[in-house]
This record gives sequence, C-alpha cells and structure tokens, in this order.
Amino acid sequence: MLTLSHSIDIDAPADRVWAVFTDTGSYPEWNPFMTKVEGDLITGSRLAVTIVPPGGRPNSFRPTVTTVEPERRLRWLGRLLLPGIVDGAHSFELEPLSPGTTRFTQSERFSGLLVPLLRGMLRSAEAGFAEMNTALAARAESRPA
Repeated sequence: MLTLSHSIDIDAPADRVWAVFTDTGSYPEWNPFMTKVEGDLITGSRLAVTIVPPGGRPNSFRPTVTTVEPERRLRWLGRLLLPGIVDGAHSFELEPLSPGTTRFTQSERFSGLLVPLLRGMLRSAEAGFAEMNTALAARAESRPA
C-alpha cells in the first residue's frame, strides 16, 4: 500500500473553495494537474478524469464517486483493469479553520498487486497534488466574497 497526501491552507471560506473545486468545467483554465473531470459529482457516478503529473504524460481513467459531502469531502475509487491490480482511493477534504480560512487536503491510497512495481510512477502524483492545490488556493482567494 502507498498513501500520498498534500494539504494547503486557503484564505477563503469552505463554500467558496468548494464552489471553485466542484466547477470541473473550468479545470482547463486553472488546474495544471487534473486537466479534465467530466461527469456528475454524485455518489455512484462514473467520471472521466485526465491527470498530467509534472513532467509526465497525460493519463486518463474512469473512477466511481464514492462519497460527496458538500463543502466537506469528495472521494472516488479508480482501478487499473480489475479490482486488486491497482486501486486508487482518492480523497479531497475541506476543513474550515476559521470563518475565512479552509484547509484543503488531497490524498490517495493505492493498493493492489502492482503497487510495489509502480511505486515510483505513482509517487509522481504527489507533486501534481501540490500544483493543483496551489492553483486552487490562488483561484479561490482571487474570487470576490
């Protein structure tokens, strides 16, 4: 198993951060890591996601949304081919720190037979989390209250 995580404190309330984060149609304008997310952000739906790890090639996959709690968390589960080969449980958490500050944490827990062999490639996603989180903060902080 391998877990990756990156957190950032954003000078914006959780509702504004959530609004920017869930406006997936605007991702090509600002998100350097997750360049495409298509589909409904509702539990049970399948998404079409494209990520571009820093210095890497685009990678597309079709995760299933497992949890949606507005202004708190979104989770999905992606798989390589079949369950147990490489499973990625991705989580986005929003934690209000004060009325105008939110901690945004993006993490992923990889499990499955091929994780030990793909550890280096999977680790490259962590830098992408940092890039995306920084860009999300800049966009949320620049939006009017």
